[in-house]
Amino acid sequence: MKGLKKILKGKLTKKELMLLPSSFDVIGSILVFSDFPKELEKKEKLIAEEILKNFKNIKTIAKKTKKFSGKYRLPKIKIIAGKRTKETLHKENNCLFKLNIEKAYFSPRLSNERKRIFNLVKKNEDVLVMFSGIAPYAIEIAKNTKAREVYAVEINPKAHEYALENVKLNKLNNVKLFLGDVRVVLPKIKKKFDRIIMPLPKDSYDFLDIALKKIKNKAIVHFYTFANINEIKDVKEKLKKRCKELRKKIKIMKIVKCGQYSPYVYRFCIDFKVEKWQLIKY
Repeated sequence: MKGLKKILKGKLTKKELMLLPSSFDVIGSILVFSDFPKELEKKEKLIAEEILKNFKNIKTIAKKTKKFSGKYRLPKIKIIAGKRTKETLHKENNCLFKLNIEKAYFSPRLSNERKRIFNLVKKNEDVLVMFSGIAPYAIEIAKNTKAREVYAVEINPKAHEYALENVKLNKLNNVKLFLGDVRVVLPKIKKKFDRIIMPLPKDSYDFLDIALKKIKNKAIVHFYTFANINEIKDVKEKLKKRCKELRKKIKIMKIVKCGQYSPYVYRFCIDFKVEKWQLIKY
């Protein structure tokens, strides 16, 4: 946010101004600080109220008190000032998304990555989004492309509820949403896909087997993982090796860095194509 130090000049000391957090997200009308310094906790109300005064699009100031964790990768959120709500309406890439920021995972930092993906989708493709959350990938693909059908699977019941609402908000009729574990849901879906998106970087290798069972010939997979910036070559080899173990030969098309996870560790998307349907000979 431009000008944060400027609007707080004279209200904080020089040392306090240097400590102002630079890591935050704006989701709809809610600003969420990711890491709020302990040294500024006594001034957090003042800081929040100054932001509300100067940025009229922001109605609520909050901070994470616990990072993404648990079965559904959810944070703990504390409201500092403004409207006492954790639910908001977020606009992104010609789409609307309703969500509660504490009950469903969503990162506005992936907006450009989602746009990159939907710009790759071709007419009449059947697309699968695994771990779909409130359905940002699925909805943006359905809204901005001529995909035939978009299937989305999510295990978090609350995120699934918001996804259902978001499909209606965006007036879409070619998105099919499924609630449950992908390992249980996908075998029941008698359909294969031209493109599969796997936006769960932490455990992505564990789900390659189920994903590769649902692909059409020459399908494209967008595989997300966390990796050290200096280890991306090893990541490529690990992915190829895992796919070979699953008797699939792949061709890596592109590797995209799409966000930092921790010092020196980034989120990468590896776009790969599954080559001809033939078993690899050993």
